[in-house]
Amino acid sequence: MADRHVDHLLIGGGLASANCARWLREEGADGEILLVGRESDPPYNRPPLSKGYMQGRESRDEAYFRPDEWWRLQRIDLRTRTSVMKLDTAAKEATLSTKEVVSFDTALVATGAMVRRIPADGSELDGIHYLRAFGNSDAIRADAAGRRVVLIGGSYIGCEVAASLTAIGAQATIVMLEEFTLERGFGKQAGRWLQQRLEEHGVRVIAQDRLARFEGSGGRVTAVVTEGGESIPADAVVIGAGVMPDVMLARAARLELDDERGGILCDSRLRTSADGIYAAGDVASYDSVVHGRRIRVEHWDVAFNQGRTAALNMLGRDVPHDVVPYFFSDLADWASLEYVGPAASWDREIVRGSFDEGAFSVWYLDGARVAGALSIGRSDDLEEARRLIAARVELDDGEQARLGDAATELAAIGAR
Repeated sequence: MADRHVDHLLIGGGLASANCARWLREEGADGEILLVGRESDPPYNRPPLSKGYMQGRESRDEAYFRPDEWWRLQRIDLRTRTSVMKLDTAAKEATLSTKEVVSFDTALVATGAMVRRIPADGSELDGIHYLRAFGNSDAIRADAAGRRVVLIGGSYIGCEVAASLTAIGAQATIVMLEEFTLERGFGKQAGRWLQQRLEEHGVRVIAQDRLARFEGSGGRVTAVVTEGGESIPADAVVIGAGVMPDVMLARAARLELDDERGGILCDSRLRTSADGIYAAGDVASYDSVVHGRRIRVEHWDVAFNQGRTAALNMLGRDVPHDVVPYFFSDLADWASLEYVGPAASWDREIVRGSFDEGAFSVWYLDGARVAGALSIGRSDDLEEARRLIAARVELDDGEQARLGDAATELAAIGAR
């Protein structure tokens, strides 16, 4: 028998759960809301961990989703350092790490992701870091500020951390498989431009090479050795090898999973295979009405917006998640990029603006449709990109040509 009943149980202490709680209250939910998360901090924005917070420009409190008082005023029972150990979808009961059994009417599974670890020789040495939480960011700054740091991976984490640590005096080297930084998401043209910004500020990039092993002395890392034969002195290492959706609870609860993409299978309303249970954030593999296919996207802004959709559907509104995913990244104050998509694949890139002037957008076309768009200094372009992605408009040859003409009004393109 349950120790307590709540109307809405939110599992996971990130932005998906936090924004779900907010919208439940804003849309009229009057019953009990319980939010449980395993971290010691209340829900917070993760981007500062590799940017402003790591550089010492933003405080921990500034990163929090809401101040402590807000949770009390909204009558949301926020439990930090608390996990759901068992989820019984048939009985609609959850067993917490406190041993308390909670029954619920609806639940959200937003357990986030775990960092992907690299099992290289020497990976047990001190000074090798992964970034996911405040404590990781604190440890990286303490180990690497003003010293030699090697970043493994040329995507968001590797590039952002390299820029942030360089800005506070570190000597940063990136080791990556790709030819150019961030090219997997943005292609070679934009990747080359972004890499040049890093290199201009002193970041060394070792491309098309792979980590072989770590070397150390006295139990601490001293060097990174690559398969290409590079031996790079290191006082600290940060590994950015991506993340994996945390589906341990979902698997044990026998929720249907997406074996191809990872994550929990959801429909367009973020409903899982169990009645009354929803998923959002890094763990949600959902039928996207925007993309016309199933997608799973790992990004804080996606989790944030999915929290709202989940809340509305937990209240019976029956609305699809129709937000075009948005991403942003800052490389210190050297470059700020924004992106909408995501483009799973593309066969053409159209550049609007100028790489030389540092103000451009890159449009990624899959066939005749816009699949994604990247902006550096042209934020307004993204509103029109969202429109074209959401409408799934097929552009004729003339419209595609006009995408690359900065003098053409984008609003006229794809208007039907």
